[in-house]
Amino acid sequence: MNQLTENELFVKYAKELKLPTFRENLEDKIAEATAGQWGYRRFLCELMKMEVYQRQDHRTHQRIKKGNFPQMKYLSELVREDLPADCRNILPELETLNFIREGRNVVMYGNPGTGKTHTAIGLGIQACLEGFTVYFASVPQLLTQIREAQTAKTLTHLRRRFLAYDLVICDEFGYVTFDKEGGEQIFNHLSLRAGKKATITTTNLPFTRWEEIIKDKALCSALVDRLCHKAYLVNMTGPSYRVKETRMMLEKLL
Repeated sequence: MNQLTENELFVKYAKELKLPTFRENLEDKIAEATAGQWGYRRFLCELMKMEVYQRQDHRTHQRIKKGNFPQMKYLSELVREDLPADCRNILPELETLNFIREGRNVVMYGNPGTGKTHTAIGLGIQACLEGFTVYFASVPQLLTQIREAQTAKTLTHLRRRFLAYDLVICDEFGYVTFDKEGGEQIFNHLSLRAGKKATITTTNLPFTRWEEIIKDKALCSALVDRLCHKAYLVNMTGPSYRVKETRMMLEKLL
């Protein structure tokens, strides 16, 4: 049986140790090391650095994928001068992501089209890039997940997973009216994170109108209290982004 060459052994060992970047970049790095007259330490260090960076990129990709974002929206894409004043002022502080580290909530409220969801997704993706785990769900989606888990008797698992995320984004609170059971389920679920982990909630309704969607006044008051305690309350009332974009498109066509 033929003895393996050094290169073949390298590939074999790289496979065994699950180091694909070592294997894929070996020849290029040998050529680079030869041309640059690197020592053994630098050669190995360069290969290890590539492996680490590749794994970091993979983990970041996985965090974003598991984040369940409906679309990719970045903070850099926001036209900041078009954002409502309250958001413009507080955004630099939110971008530090200290609210996640401190377990503080963010509630963005205001009329549709003012950048609530874009800002929330942008903060979520930035959090993924910085190593935090994030989960995005519209409130109707979240309620459906809770009910399905309850039917499948996996509610405990769902709650444990929901609590584990560093950041949860609950979008579109206020578009669907809850019956008493639905209101209790959402309250119980969101209460798991209160004072422990950060949650961003976007809503088109001011707090004074939340009783329109949660009919139980006591439950509604308790939910507002849990979400707003030590939270960043961001007034997103202002001209609609979408209306402005539509007007600009129409002007180009004329």
